Amino acid sequence: MSPSGVPRGGPPLTEAEAEDLLRCICFKTGPPRTVGAELEWLVHELDDPRLPVRPAKLAAALDTVRSLPLVSALTFEPGGQLELSSRPAGSLMECLDSLAADLTAVRAALGPLGLTLSGYGVDPWHAPRSRVLHEPRYDAMEIALDRTGPAGRAMMCDSASVQICLDAGLEEPGPLGYHRRWQLAHLLGAVLVAAFANSPVHGGRRTGWRSTRQALWTDLDPRRTLAPTPDGEPRAEWAAHVLDTPVLCIRAEEGPWEVPEGLTFREWLRSGLPRPVDVDDLRYHMTTLFPPVRPRGHLELRMVDAQPGPDGWMVPVAVTTAVFEDPHAAETVYRVVKPLAERAGTEPAPRNRLWRAAARDGLADPELHGAAVAVFSAALDALPRIGASERVRRAVAAFRDQYVVPGSCPADDLQVVTS
Repeated sequence: MSPSGVPRGGPPLTEAEAEDLLRCICFKTGPPRTVGAELEWLVHELDDPRLPVRPAKLAAALDTVRSLPLVSALTFEPGGQLELSSRPAGSLMECLDSLAADLTAVRAALGPLGLTLSGYGVDPWHAPRSRVLHEPRYDAMEIALDRTGPAGRAMMCDSASVQICLDAGLEEPGPLGYHRRWQLAHLLGAVLVAAFANSPVHGGRRTGWRSTRQALWTDLDPRRTLAPTPDGEPRAEWAAHVLDTPVLCIRAEEGPWEVPEGLTFREWLRSGLPRPVDVDDLRYHMTTLFPPVRPRGHLELRMVDAQPGPDGWMVPVAVTTAVFEDPHAAETVYRVVKPLAERAGTEPAPRNRLWRAAARDGLADPELHGAAVAVFSAALDALPRIGASERVRRAVAAFRDQYVVPGSCPADDLQVVTS
């Protein structure tokens, strides 16, 4: 570790070594055993969420939450959003119960301070939020993302999500194989965007999207938020994608971090300028890529908007886990979503026609509606087999009946004062 806290990873890294490392660390195969979730929340005034939270009040609240003895990892996003990341759990219920207990503790701490956690994909009232975290990473990110417009700042400060983390899968073919699960994630992902869209209003204005959060990701950067080519071998395609994506920043031991324009990681490896690359630079670079599915040894599904209500987040976690972890459900759902590939075409998610339709139209899109009905049916069949409690099964069934069957989504219920 350098004196500034920037880790140094040993000798310079070669291009071949980087490719080998990416192939080894991004898809760690084996029987699917663990599940995790990362929950982002907007922090609002309890009595009137239309009022902005004063910076001093937000800072005091964050300090209070930091003092809690939580099981989950606690972090904060640049706009003050609160994030809880579960530990890898041995079952769906272990994951849900652990996060639910931590959320109860966080809400109990925020309530007396007059604050609450709100589940929206983007802030319906406050945009742009002011950035409250001023760290070299976020300073550099703001500079880099500003080059392509305002979506970067909105993503950093105004958005919140439910992210589901699942094992990469087995080495061999079949419904639990990593190749199949990678394909499934990118096709099912569009169905999840549509079913759980919950961000039609941003900063008091209706945007024309049911998932404005997903629209922001689509507009964020010409490459950083894209999936790799969908039809290739996942390890090879992801390794090439990482190396050919521009570097967001080059960390420094002192002073601001350099924010190069157009320098890919591969070019940095080859030139060794402005300094040689080490293994920690590669690991850090991967954290600055934001595709809808990010392989980090496991698969991190990043496309679901934050959900309404205290327990709404459980539904996307339960549905996604069920259709990935149960072999019968995985095979059924893969057959359901495979025809969506023709509509997606060759352009990568989230910029292809399928993903744009999901974000814009939700389940009003007939093809996505039909797929969602089948996905929820398979999930409900599988949930008892993976040990889901009756409470969780009822929550999934209620969501299906309220939204999926009639072809709507939480965005269609959101009523806020707009200008």
